[in-house]
Amino acid sequence: MLALRYAAVLALALWTGGLVVVGALAAPSIFEVLSARGAAGRMLAGAVVGDMLARFSLLTYACAAVVLVSLAVRGILGPRPRRFAIRVAGLAVMMAAAVYAGVVLAPRIAAAQQAIGASPSTLAETDPRRIEFARLHGTSVSIQLVPLLGGLALLFWELKD
Repeated sequence: MLALRYAAVLALALWTGGLVVVGALAAPSIFEVLSARGAAGRMLAGAVVGDMLARFSLLTYACAAVVLVSLAVRGILGPRPRRFAIRVAGLAVMMAAAVYAGVVLAPRIAAAQQAIGASPSTLAETDPRRIEFARLHGTSVSIQLVPLLGGLALLFWELKD
């Protein structure tokens, strides 16, 4: 059982820590450095961050699977983790948010950016394409708060047991 708990804690730490690193450190740094090259640099930064997020999405799916298998096996073999149903439900919500961000929103963001053909920041603030891009981007960022907060809660319960 200890190995299963360790795997779940490691997966949750990678998932939540990765969200913080990508969102709070890597993406802003990439945009800051490459934006010094003007609009072309912003386009390049968007491409780099988009690729990084696509790769990170695959990691989140793997982490979700590890946590799910860990919870399921511990639930079957016993003793069942405290707040088992809440943990599984929370993980399901986290997984749904991650899949929605990676499978639904990310392609829409990429399509919006491709339709613009330049950095969205080069468009007028009232341009409908820029507004749509900003809406999609904001939704994606907000959706990623679900697995971040859920992961922190699951980590707390795993470490508390």
